[in-house]
Amino acid sequence: MAKAKKGFSRSDRVAEQIQRELAELIRKGLKDPRVGWVTLTAVEVTRDYSHAKVFYTVMDENKREITQEALDSAAGFLRNELGRQIRLFSMPQLHFVYDDSIARGVYMSRLIDDVVGNAANPAEAEDEAGDDEQQEDADKA
Repeated sequence: MAKAKKGFSRSDRVAEQIQRELAELIRKGLKDPRVGWVTLTAVEVTRDYSHAKVFYTVMDENKREITQEALDSAAGFLRNELGRQIRLFSMPQLHFVYDDSIARGVYMSRLIDDVVGNAANPAEAEDEAGDDEQQEDADKA
């Protein structure tokens, strides 16, 4: 009889725990004014727990580079604090990566809305085109 497969691997559970604790640390423990409204979207941990990619987004797109610098400079402090809260044999090195999937999703949604809007009203689009042609004919006369 085959064993039932577990829902999550240990590395997935560790990644989720790191994400929760890191979000709280950034919110409460990080005093760097360059870090504003940061949202952690995901954490990926390598199988040997030596490295963790922390994906984040920011509310103000203009402060993206400043936030990246601040998070990179605070990575050692955050790793040390995580080590106090999460008991692992070795705490992974944190690598912060900007997650542009939300911005891409908004862009794709706008494109879809534009296409759906144009496809839903083809009669209006034709009427507008016909009105434009009539106006051009009137202007020529």
